Amino acid sequence: MSTFVLIHGGGDVGWSWHLVEAELRARGHDVLAPDLPGDDESKTLTDYADAVVEAVGDRRDLVVVGHSFGAFTAPLVADRLSADVLVLLAGMIPTPGESPDEWWANTGYQNAAEEQAKHDGGLTGNADPYVSFYHDVPRELAREAMSKERAHPSSAASAAPWPLAAWPDVPTRFVLCTEDRFFPPDFMRRLAADRLGIVPDEIAGSHCVALGRPKQVADLLVGYAT
Repeated sequence: MSTFVLIHGGGDVGWSWHLVEAELRARGHDVLAPDLPGDDESKTLTDYADAVVEAVGDRRDLVVVGHSFGAFTAPLVADRLSADVLVLLAGMIPTPGESPDEWWANTGYQNAAEEQAKHDGGLTGNADPYVSFYHDVPRELAREAMSKERAHPSSAASAAPWPLAAWPDVPTRFVLCTEDRFFPPDFMRRLAADRLGIVPDEIAGSHCVALGRPKQVADLLVGYAT
């Protein structure tokens, strides 16, 4: 049995993982999906990591998973807890000393998104969240997800340099969502190669794939644990 530590993305809460959590628990695993501190502009990435570490307690056999902005917190947690595996799901891969605010320009995200939008008729970056984020999520479930949005991350967390001096010495996997209309797939393939030196595993789904394809996400995570 493994303990899966599921870290949500920006504006989100641990609920975003509830369907994946159910899949993992049905297979006999322990799962933690804490709400990171929100609505507090003073909280830092270290504070977010502290909250997860406290929730984990003395559990072992850890698989730490970070979705989207959660990729800034997940490596901190994996490093401190000597996790067995670190997984980034459509994750914003940081580099030492780079702040989340700097990540967008440093990675060339805007150009990549604009180029992809030319090819898909404006689906990428669309102002309608049902188009850009939740296009494969049942409408009622998407509405519930948006009703839970809050102020996270804080301005302090976004402005401060990522605190690790190097990527943690933990086996790392990257999962790319092939129908992601927020982070274009080609952009993420390049980022994973440049920053982690790995070829991503790919899953058919939107940026919010944990809601749209929970069984498939759980299948991948269990595979990494074993």
